[in-house]
Amino acid sequence: MLGPADIRELARVLGVRPTKQRGQNFVIDANTVRRIVRAAEVRPDDVVLEVGPGLGSLTLALLEAADRVTAVEIDPVLAQHLPSTVAARLPERADRFALVHADAMDVTELPGPPPTALVANLPYNVAVPVLLHMLAAFPSIERTLVMVQSEVADRLAAGPGNKVYGVPSVKANWYAEVKRSGAIGRNVFWPAPNVDSGLVSLVRRDPPATTATREQVFAVVDAAFAQRRKTLRAALAGWAGSAAAAEQALAAAGVDHRLRGEALTVEQFAAVAEHQPAAG
Repeated sequence: MLGPADIRELARVLGVRPTKQRGQNFVIDANTVRRIVRAAEVRPDDVVLEVGPGLGSLTLALLEAADRVTAVEIDPVLAQHLPSTVAARLPERADRFALVHADAMDVTELPGPPPTALVANLPYNVAVPVLLHMLAAFPSIERTLVMVQSEVADRLAAGPGNKVYGVPSVKANWYAEVKRSGAIGRNVFWPAPNVDSGLVSLVRRDPPATTATREQVFAVVDAAFAQRRKTLRAALAGWAGSAAAAEQALAAAGVDHRLRGEALTVEQFAAVAEHQPAAG
């Protein structure tokens, strides 16, 4: 395990200064790292995908628990040195580790067997797009546990009717059952962020039964929340071609056109998507 002194010394040797641009806040508390691995329910046969491994504190804990770990890191200095950190700290597991130096949003293939779990301390500024991209790109991922900004955790886990329910909530729910799995304080990071963090658990499930594609459903979701204070009749006018056409599509889907997007389940959004008027 890497403690606070180890993390700071590694960073000094590598000349690494955590940047806000990449949302880098390194976990320096070994107990927090162990807690994340426990909450993720990592099994000895798991192939874990980690995004943004940083200096490797979570990576090492995952390698001790899983069959293998593949880490995706965008920072060239961190990507170059993480394999040697693993080799020095866990030499007997070094052959179970793979490093992909890339922007996570560009990754569509990984070396080795397909991942069964995603466990990551996601950079705050790109947490939701990276999470949704990974769930879409790797359907083999059965379980996910991510650490994100507390506010983002609330949004991801929110249900219909909640004031923070929105695009991230619906899209995450397309792929998985989503719930909050705890809170993380600021003092376990270096540098300490200005906000608290939260753990979010996602367990893969089949998407809603629908004849609409995921892209078609997500287009309705985006339109509904782009003007979230408007009724669905008004918010979906652009998507449907007119407010009247939106009302017809909503009626065909069995959805009251006076509702707002925050009232609909992912299944209801899918039903609406099935009734998009043909482009005139």
